[in-house]
Amino acid sequence: MSSVMSWSLDARTPVRLLAAATEAPAGAVVLAEDGAPLPAGTMRVERYATPVPGPHPIGCACCQPRNPVAIALDRLFLARTRSETPWFKEVVALAHTAAGRAAVVAALAEDSVTVARFRAG
Repeated sequence: MSSVMSWSLDARTPVRLLAAATEAPAGAVVLAEDGAPLPAGTMRVERYATPVPGPHPIGCACCQPRNPVAIALDRLFLARTRSETPWFKEVVALAHTAAGRAAVVAALAEDSVTVARFRAG
């Protein structure tokens, strides 16, 4: 009987959604909803605004802008690749509203560029 070993390597950067800024580790890279309190000693902060429902009821891609969380994560990714910020292995997300938390979850599940670079952690 042969044994089959199965493994995978997920090189995407984890994004950890926290309930409070006090849970963030020192020196963290933070993705924060506008108005969310920030932890002390962060390495870099990227803010995002809670998405506003678009005027088109169907919400097709041609009428809807990208999720602001996805855009903020793009800025973090590019800053890391351009050496504008020290290399980081994790992003801490802080959202103080239900809509902010939903925007983070949606970006990590639905935005193809974000899904290729980041994962829920």
